[in-house]
Amino acid sequence: MGETAKLIIGVDAGTSVIKAVAFDLAGRQIATSAVRNTYVMGADGAATQDLARTWADCATALRGLADKVENLARRTAAVAITGQGDGTWLVGADNAPVGDAWLWLDARAAPTVTRLAAGATERARFESTGTGLNTCQQGTQMAHMHTHHPELLDRAEAALHCKDWLFLNMTGVRATDPSEASFTFGDFRTRQYNDTVIDALGLSGRRHLLPEIIDGTQSTFPLTADAAKATGLLAGTPVSLGYVDMVMTALGAGVYTGDTGAACSTIGSTGVHMRAVTSGDVHLNAQGTGYVICLPAPDRVTQVQTNMAATLNIDWALSMARDLLGEFGSAPSHGDLVKHLDRWLDSAPPGQILYHPYISEAGERGPFVNADARASLIGLNAGHRFPDIIRAIVEGLALATRDCYAAMGAMPSELRLTGGAARSPGLRRILAGALNVPVRVSARDEAGAAGCAMMAAVAIGAYPDMDTCIGEWTTPLLGTPEPPDAPLVATYDSLFQTYSTTRTALPPIWGSLAAQRSVKGASA
Repeated sequence: MGETAKLIIGVDAGTSVIKAVAFDLAGRQIATSAVRNTYVMGADGAATQDLARTWADCATALRGLADKVENLARRTAAVAITGQGDGTWLVGADNAPVGDAWLWLDARAAPTVTRLAAGATERARFESTGTGLNTCQQGTQMAHMHTHHPELLDRAEAALHCKDWLFLNMTGVRATDPSEASFTFGDFRTRQYNDTVIDALGLSGRRHLLPEIIDGTQSTFPLTADAAKATGLLAGTPVSLGYVDMVMTALGAGVYTGDTGAACSTIGSTGVHMRAVTSGDVHLNAQGTGYVICLPAPDRVTQVQTNMAATLNIDWALSMARDLLGEFGSAPSHGDLVKHLDRWLDSAPPGQILYHPYISEAGERGPFVNADARASLIGLNAGHRFPDIIRAIVEGLALATRDCYAAMGAMPSELRLTGGAARSPGLRRILAGALNVPVRVSARDEAGAAGCAMMAAVAIGAYPDMDTCIGEWTTPLLGTPEPPDAPLVATYDSLFQTYSTTRTALPPIWGSLAAQRSVKGASA
């Protein structure tokens, strides 16, 4: 590729890593620069991140990309930004931070979520946003601040999200995108703020903090001189504000390619399960859980359910094995153990043990919300060995994925996979069998950065619309469909019924155990 060919930079600001990725206008990935960022966990459930440092880390990642790409600044046709969703990033006078950001991991709003969920207007709020209440969201966090920390909101002039904060530093514009605006404070059908939702959260008096909504496929803003100096890019470079990282990752991985019924799951530390539908085809479950998040395509949204923990369950089992071996002086690395995963899966018969993958100390959020939920193994006998446990855990992840898609309506017709676990053939076979659908893996390495870069490509006129861009950037990178195995389908159909029955019976036990932990903690 010539040293003058135009490029688009996609910035994906995750919870712990900020990546800057260069793509050519045809969607080929050229280079990546990554910088670890940090957040702080507090004993009171707080999870916070320094705004100034996050911007500095983003600028460092962009300068690092210039070290890998010849003439990056002059070749950059546009920059696009996405980032971790939810959370509350407050800015005040002169766009200065109002304290540290409350991240999506922050649990301090839990009592406010309980109070709001019991309100008379909660169902109306849910039917507008399509999104269940949880402690992750900016709306519930701001409602909690309004009651318990009003001084924070009093000092603020705008409530932003992570990507919005980076966009502000690049352009000087306070704004958010249609996806986060509508699932937090609005209506996914109109992609605008909604008074009923804002009133239900008790935030009518704080509405002035909600920024302008802009669509990064339709408009860009020039990089400021200060941002150019910080990043090494040229002042005036077009900057596109992407949608939230969940849909950017799904878009880059193939959640929407024009195929009816396709879905996308990211099997990473957490599990994110998404299906693309028209706004009129959204299925709002009776439990009031999940998200509805707009896609950067006309009248297309994603229904989303998210597991609090996915591969964290596997990590737990492998960590126990490593700790035990370490007692005898020989502790393999996590990577060494992962290499054995498929061999263990192949050596254990399917459907022998039932596992509920609620290993997170925060409980579960999809397709049900219960902070007391915990993992369980059911059906063990003296003949079971470590491979049987590993297989049960992976089967539990697959059944939890099915549970999430069932809450969104009918099963998808095809499942596209992203995340590190998608590299496991055994895991893919189990997922295909549990959902009874073909599975395809996207070869896209940096799907989140690609998703927002695609938006910028449309905004600058490199493509006439998102569908055309998807046809070149996404569809060709989807692997060959891997069909489900009929015997596994039959096994997992039966196992899922048991999984569902026990899942609905366990909450009293979870509650009892939580009470015991609370008593023990109080007496310690």
